[in-house]
Order: sequence, then structure tokens, then C-alpha cells
Amino acid sequence: MAYSGLTGYIADLEKHGELHRIKPFVNPVLEIAEITDRVTKNGGKALLFENTGTNFPVLINAFGSDKRMAMAIGREDTGELEEEILSLFNNLLSSHGTLFKKLLSLPDLARLTGFLPSRTGRKGICQQVIYRNPDLDILPVLKCWPYDGGRFITLPMVHTVDPVSGNTNVGMYRMQILGKNTTAMHWQRHKTGANHFEAWKKYGGKMPVSVVLGGDPVYTYSATAPLPENISEYILAGFLRKKRVSLVKCITNELYVPFDADIVLEGYVDPSEEFIYEGPFGDHTGFYSLADWYPKFHVTCITHSKKAVYPAIIVGIPPQEDALLTRATERIFLSPLKLALQPEIEDFHMPVAGIAHNLVIVKIKKTYPGQGMKVLSSLFGAGQMMFTKYLVVVSGNVNIRDYRDLLRHVFENASFKTDLLFGTGPLDVLDHSSEKFSFGGKLGIDSTVKLKEESENPADNVSVKRPGIRDLTGIFAGKINIPASAMNILSDELPVLVVAFDQLKNSRIIEESKKRLAGEELTGIFRLILAVDNTVDINDFFTVAWQVLGNSDPQRDIEYIFDNTIFIDGTIKAYRTGGFPRKWPNVVCSSHETINIIDQKWGSLGIGPFIPSPSIKNSGLIREGDDELIVKKA
Repeated sequence: MAYSGLTGYIADLEKHGELHRIKPFVNPVLEIAEITDRVTKNGGKALLFENTGTNFPVLINAFGSDKRMAMAIGREDTGELEEEILSLFNNLLSSHGTLFKKLLSLPDLARLTGFLPSRTGRKGICQQVIYRNPDLDILPVLKCWPYDGGRFITLPMVHTVDPVSGNTNVGMYRMQILGKNTTAMHWQRHKTGANHFEAWKKYGGKMPVSVVLGGDPVYTYSATAPLPENISEYILAGFLRKKRVSLVKCITNELYVPFDADIVLEGYVDPSEEFIYEGPFGDHTGFYSLADWYPKFHVTCITHSKKAVYPAIIVGIPPQEDALLTRATERIFLSPLKLALQPEIEDFHMPVAGIAHNLVIVKIKKTYPGQGMKVLSSLFGAGQMMFTKYLVVVSGNVNIRDYRDLLRHVFENASFKTDLLFGTGPLDVLDHSSEKFSFGGKLGIDSTVKLKEESENPADNVSVKRPGIRDLTGIFAGKINIPASAMNILSDELPVLVVAFDQLKNSRIIEESKKRLAGEELTGIFRLILAVDNTVDINDFFTVAWQVLGNSDPQRDIEYIFDNTIFIDGTIKAYRTGGFPRKWPNVVCSSHETINIIDQKWGSLGIGPFIPSPSIKNSGLIREGDDELIVKKA
């Protein structure tokens, strides 16, 4: 189903009972984010804030459930789309001749030509209202978290073009408001927008940029999708909505944007201009991404429809709304991944605690020895998979979304002596655990069912014998000074131990503990020991996993205690002896002041029973520092 602007989507959400309208005034600065954080983490509805102090309502949490995500891409269920794309690719790969002949000869593919974007000479719905003297203060731009550098546009579809090839791109890069007609443009070094910027730097002249807000929600999803460079996002959007996207020329530059967008910010970036300091920003990692230097975007014109709605999203400590976008990508891009890259792939999954890039699980159909390692090596260099920090490949009868079943499978089929693949490579620029910016350690784990050629002892695993917590006290409490309350055995059947360390009392406690553990006979007891800070709830394994994945560099922070037992240090590295070469960010939480304001307002919002702030629990993870930073210890 194709929606015309966000108003059509909002009407459909309301029809299906998926929307709360909030009529009292709510401040876009901190308050909307705090309300949304409570709702998203409790599986709540989309929220339409009708009174924002501007002429524009704010729609948020619009993608925050499987049902709403399916509605946004015009399906009853995202699984339907997986079957459509699989059929499409199978037809393409099974036919012969040129691509053009294939498109004409196959009914499914001939229909695809009807989804290619078209250009119209008419004025768009997005241009019903035009501001040639633009002022960004007319928009209800959010400030989400207390130590954000300012207000940020969080769902912008940024349109750019290569000056030589003419190839266009639509990317999603946050934009910090700097003044009434300027913002920062946070396109990271690996993104197509940054590539276009470098091309314009060589070409000369000002780089045209237009930013779209709203329109059919499928436009927003397509801008986040991991498409190959130079493939138009509006081809994917047209295929998803089963209707081509109509594009209209901007008023003050030569770019084209969707006819039915809600809001458009037209302008340019001048490559000859000095960069500006952007950030910090409470990011989807759950930590503040730190301030850095980025280009400045100059707004030359603002246009919008008469019924425009301002779309937004908040990110922060997972789970958040962006997890549903990631889950849709798993379904939509599984078929292309299988058919174009690794045909043995049966499924892949990005757990929410891994915030997309920190952990990816891949299931394959294994037919020959070494296939698991082959897939690991291939995927670490494939598109956006290159940012993956921990990559696990499995095979056989295992549910990769049942984490207990998955862990059991890993321990049964992976020898930590022979099946770990360590390396280094590019990381997401938001990763804070690596000692070098956007570059650090990686780990691949071959947990496929081993064939006889792969090991003299295929299982190569020890029998697991569970000790009681009192037995551990002699090792940890007596020799390492760790109280029993700071230890958690994951379960009777999984050889995992979580230990919380207080580095403020002893900055060398991690190193001392590893040395003492190496002298103990724990073979047959644990295969995996996870270290976290004493502020982490060791009984909340989601938080433990999020902290360990986010705070560790596999190359630096994994150490063998025994041949088949590894220790992963998921603690804050700023407290270690000698400090850390980079700034270490704090976790993202609301302030007590904002929490109290929303507590008092809650009854008037009309969105159901009171929900306490998630920041109350998560604030225990905040460490003393300089606002958004943990002080670097030297």
C-alpha cells in the first residue's frame, strides 16, 4: 500500500489501534524523548504529539512494532516480502540474456520497471508552502538527552549527487541545529554522502543537498536499507509500495525529492568551508557518540505540505524503535544475501543487544569441511557487514533467535582452541571500545557442526560440571576479593560465568583476576567468563551482553584462561592502569529533572497506565565524569 504523506499513514495507524494522540503541550526539548523512551521499551503504540509549540505535530515510534513495521512497507507481515524478493531474485538468476530482455520476458520483472522513480514537472504536494527566507525554528526539532550538543533532526533523508557520474543517493545522517538556517551534516567516512562530498571537493563548487522529512514511511525505511552504492533507494521504495515514486525538482537546487514528502530542507554544503564541531549525541549504541568535526549544511529554502507532520525517532540504550528497522532488514535482505553472496546462508540475525554491528549470527547449510571459516572470511568483507565486531556462524538444528539454544549450540560445536578467527578491520565510527578511531579487533566463531575432516576430536568439548556458588567463593572471594553477590552462573546447563569488578577500588583487578584464574583448575566448569563493571546488574543478561559487546575489543580484551576457556573483559577501559588513548563515553539516560516533569504530566497524556522511566534503572550505569564522558584515568 502506498501512503501519500504521513497523514495517510497516521490515519491507517489510528484505524488499526496503533496510535496515541497526545493533546497537551509537550516540550520537544527532552520531554518528548523521555515519554517515548518509556513507551518504546514497553512495546507501546506510535505517538502523535499534537501540541509542540509549533505548527507541526511530531510523529514518533512509527516503526516501533512488527505490525507497524509491516504496515510501513505495505504488508500484513514482513515475511510476505521475503517470499516476494526470493521469487524475484530466483527469476532473475534463472533467466538468460541481457537484463533488459529479462525485464521484458519475465512477468515479475516486467512489473518491476513500473516501480522505477519518475520525474514530474508539476509543483509537489511538498511545495504547497514555501519559505525562501528559511528559519529552522519553525520545526519541532528534538533534543533527546541531557548532554546532547543541541537539538537534532533524527529522521532526515539526505539527498546528494555525485558531480561526475550523476549517481544519486539518499542516506540517513543526523543533523544538529546550529542556527536558523544551518545544521551540521553527520555523514560518516564510510557513507555514500561522504563519498559524494569528497567528489565535490575535487570537482569544485558548492554541493547541492536536499533533506526530506516524512512522506510515505517506506521512503524512510529505504534510506536506512543497506543497498549497494549507486542503486537508487527509490527503486526499493517503489518495489515495496508497489507504486513508483514520483519526484519533483527542488526550488533552489537541481535535486529531485518525493512529490508527496511532508517537509523538504533545500540547500548546500560548501566543501571549501571549514568543518564545525558536532555532537555529542546520545546514540543507538546506548552511549554518547562524542563530538567531532563535520561539514556545515546551509538551508536555502524550506517547503512543506499544508498538512505536514514532523517525523522523529529517538535512540539510546536498547531496545529502541530502530531495532524494528533492523529486524525488517534481516527479513528483506536475506534473499539477496543468499543468492548474490553466500548461497549456503539459511538465515541471519542481528540481536538487539548487539546494536546491529556488534554481533551478527549467521546460519548456513553446511556441506563440506571448512565451510564455516569460509563464510566468516567472506562476510567480514561484505558491504556493511565489514563493520561487524563479533560474527558467529552456526549450522544444523538451532534457533538463532533463541539465545539459550544458540549458546548451547556454540558450546557444543565450537572449540575455542581451533574455531576462533581473530583479526582487525574497519568498525563503525560510533564504536568507542577500539583504541583507534573506526578501526579495531574482530572475532569470528565457527560454531558449525563439525565434519570428521575438521578435527581429530570433533566435539573437542569438556563435560560441563556445575559448581555451587560456595565452591566459587574459595577462588574468587578468597583470592580475588570478589563477593559471591558479584557472580552469576548463567544456568545449570551453560558454562558461562558473569563477574562484576569494582575498578575504582583497584584499577588492576582485571589483570590480577585473570592471572589468578589461570592458576586454578576450572576445566570442566566454565568455557566463558564475562567481566563487567560493578554497576551492571549481573542477573540481567541483556544488559550484560550489551555492555560486553559494546565495551570490548576482541583482539585486545579476550584472553585464554585455559585451552578451551576464554575471558572477555567488557568493563570500562578508562579505569585501567594507564588510562585509555581515547575519550570514553558515558551511557545515555534522562536527567532526574526531566523524569520528574514527565512523572507529573503522565496522567494528562492519555496514554494509559503509568510507566516508570527506564533511566531510573539505567542511571546506575552512569559513572562520574565530565558530563557525557567518563573521566580518562591516567
